[in-house]
Order: sequence, then structure tokens, then C-alpha cells
Amino acid sequence: MISSSKTKPWAKAVLHTARGFEQTSLSILSGAIPAGLRGSLYRNGAARLERVGQRVGHWFDGDGAILGVHFTDVGATGVYRYIQSAEYQAEEKAGRFIYGGYGMNPPGAIWDRFKATKNAGNTSVLAFPDRLLALWEGGHPYALDLDTLETRGLDDLGGLPKSLPFSAHPKRDSKTGDAFNFGVSFGKEATLNVYRLDASGKLKQKGSVKLDGLPLIHDFVMAGQYLIFFIAPVRLSVLPLLLRLKSFSDSFEWKPELGTQILVFDRTSLTLVSQGETEPWYQWHFGNGFVNADGDVVVNTVRYDNFDTNQYLKEVATGKTHTSAKSTLWQVRLNPVAGNVIETHQLLDRFCEFPVVKPHDVGQPAPHTYLSLRRQGVDPAQDWFGAIARFDQTTGELMEADLGENLYPMEPIYAPDAENPNQGWIVTVVYDGTLDRSEVWVFDSDHLDDSPVCRLALPEVIPFGFHGTWKPA
Repeated sequence: MISSSKTKPWAKAVLHTARGFEQTSLSILSGAIPAGLRGSLYRNGAARLERVGQRVGHWFDGDGAILGVHFTDVGATGVYRYIQSAEYQAEEKAGRFIYGGYGMNPPGAIWDRFKATKNAGNTSVLAFPDRLLALWEGGHPYALDLDTLETRGLDDLGGLPKSLPFSAHPKRDSKTGDAFNFGVSFGKEATLNVYRLDASGKLKQKGSVKLDGLPLIHDFVMAGQYLIFFIAPVRLSVLPLLLRLKSFSDSFEWKPELGTQILVFDRTSLTLVSQGETEPWYQWHFGNGFVNADGDVVVNTVRYDNFDTNQYLKEVATGKTHTSAKSTLWQVRLNPVAGNVIETHQLLDRFCEFPVVKPHDVGQPAPHTYLSLRRQGVDPAQDWFGAIARFDQTTGELMEADLGENLYPMEPIYAPDAENPNQGWIVTVVYDGTLDRSEVWVFDSDHLDDSPVCRLALPEVIPFGFHGTWKPA
């Protein structure tokens, strides 16, 4: 166990193994819950990174747990529960790690390592009218009860074969309710599978295309009638993985000579429109995309110069980081018919991540992008995100909420006001590294640099999570 006296304040949230809690009324620490904030915040993340003194190999390996915060006319309640996957239950019963993950092989002798990879269910969430899906890169999602977060079991989305994964960054059309997503399946070669789900969460359409090598694809972007994949020059070295000499994480190699490949799909037919290539970079996440008046696709992404970010995230799981992996906000403009990039330029020279837009702006022109930021003056190799911000796409203005020393917000989630269509709220979970506690903070989206309009206490520390969503009441 790592001594908390030698770790940075943010690291205590990562090192904490969550217990979870049943439906609990949340007390108000300051302000008041806005009258138009009605619905549920759901957040997913790695909540357990250790068993009997052994830590996981990468932050992405932690057992997934979902936080649900429900805002009603009588107040706010919270519930926090682990996803009861078959693998999680087996390891709970055994009291030790059994399975491997993205950054670790199964423990034990070499002949014990040839087990299936654990579905951690820890990356994101997707809410439908009758269920919440806990998403992960390499398998089917788990379905949970929207209110209690009780695990119902694996969800095949009404017909997705077991061999096809359903990834963690779906894009939803706010007008039709359709959700688009993908999954990369590996064999002798890799296949990119593209999906369309209807508003009830049932699979309605599937397309596929063979890929060059075995790449790592985490996210994609929807822009008008297009679905676009920027495939960074990261490729899997197969032999050490097959022999269980290395994990997935350690088997990925940075190959800048390959450049960044571009695949453009028509989202109606899910067929390939074009493909192209541009300069090398890496990205985990896209902010948004749209088609401009000239018919060009405009995409915002958080861009890294290389794949050092993977090493940094591996270090996060230990509570001690030393790798610097700067990420900044960029814009890319491309011709979707030809598949060629017209121009790229940096929008914001601040270390940022987790870009989001208003739900009804997904795939359309969005005036604002909301982000997590590093505070000014901190060492990015040793600190965590201490601010959130709103970037104005038209003026370039950055409206920043610097929470202050030892306060660490998670990804900012936009919640539309239930009564006023011109009003919105930013909801985030904040870890207080001084008091060692977690809270829910609510900001006015148009006055993000003001104090939060409401702060709610949570019953226990919530380890830093990855992604969340807002489901209106």
C-alpha cells in the first residue's frame, strides 16, 4: 500500500477503494438546487484498483462503479454501486485478482495467464428509457436499473453477437434519439464495426470495414450526416500479447510514420464514404463535429503529440505520476467526400481533457465546448485537473472555474434546464483533497466563473471517474 503521507492530495481519491452506498438523501452544503434541474447524473469510473496489496497495472483496469445522483422536487438522492459482472463477483468471492485487463495479465504462473480479459464496465454510461448501460471498450455493456443501479446482466442490445464489442463513446442524435457507436474486433486482422441503435436502445443497423493493422480506437465523432474516425498511429504488437509476456497496454507501439488515418462513414447507410491520411497525433476524445456551409466537416479534438499519455495514465493508478503528456484543444477541417484534411490549428494552448457540448448540439455547430483544465502554474506531470472551463468557439474566450488548491473536479456534464430552454447547468463531482471528501457541485453554465449555485455532500469519497451523462426527468 502506498503511504498517503507521500502522495499528492489528488492521489488519495485514486488510491481509495470505494465501498459504495445505497439510495441516500444528499444534504446541501451551500446554495440551493435550481428549480429547473430535474433528472439524473450518472458517472462511471474505476472504483477499485487494489486487492490484497496487489495494484492493477493501469488505471483502465479498475472495477467499474456507477454514481447516480437524482434531482427531484423534494431534493437530491445519491446511490453508488459496483457493476456486478461475473468477473467482479468471482474476484470478490476469491478475495484476489483472477483476470487480466488492459494493463495487466492474470496473476500467477505463465500457464495461468490464458484467461479471458475482465469486462470492467468502467468507462462510460448510456441512458435509455428503461435501463442504464455501463460501457467498456472490449465487450458488451452491462444493463443497470436507472433508479437503484442494480445490475441486470450483460445486454446484447437486441441482437449484437457476443464476438462484437460495443465501445464506450456513443453519439446520440437529439432529434431522432438514435445512438451511433462502434466496436473493434480482432482476429487475423482488425475490423471496425459501426452500429446504429434506435431510441429504445435496440440494434437496428450494422456496417463494417477492415482496418490497417491492429489499432487502438477509443472515440469517434459525428458530424451532420457523417461518422468520422481518426485512427492514430498506435498499433498492437501481437506476439508478446499472445504469449502473455505483455499486457495490451504494454503491447501497443507508437508508429508516427503511419500518420493518422481517416475513415468517413455515411451515417444513414453505415458505408464508407472516403478514407485519407494526415499528420500523426494521438487523441482519446473528440469534443464535437459538424458540417459547415461549404460542406466541409469541422472537428474539435483534444490532441497529444504522441502516446506518452498511456504511460501517464498507467502511473495514475499508483498515485504517483512523473510523465508529462500535454494535451491541447485543436480544430480539424476536412473534405468528407475526398477524405483529405484541409487545415488543422490549435484553439487553446492549455492542458485540457474531457471535452463535451450540450446534448442537442452533438453533430451540429456548437457555440461552446466544456472542458477539464489543469490549473495555471501546476506541474502537469504531477498534478490533476483542478478547473473546468467553457471555450467559446466564436470568440475564443475561455470562461474558467478554478476551484482552488486541492479541489479536483471530474468531467463537466451539461444538464439542460427542464423549464427554460435557454438555461443550462454544469454538474460535476469534486474531490476535496484537504478534507478527503467528495461533493456534487452545480454551476450556472453561463456564469461558470462564479461560485457554484449548489454544493451537495456525498457519503463517501468517489474515486476519479472517466465519463458520465445526464438523463432529463
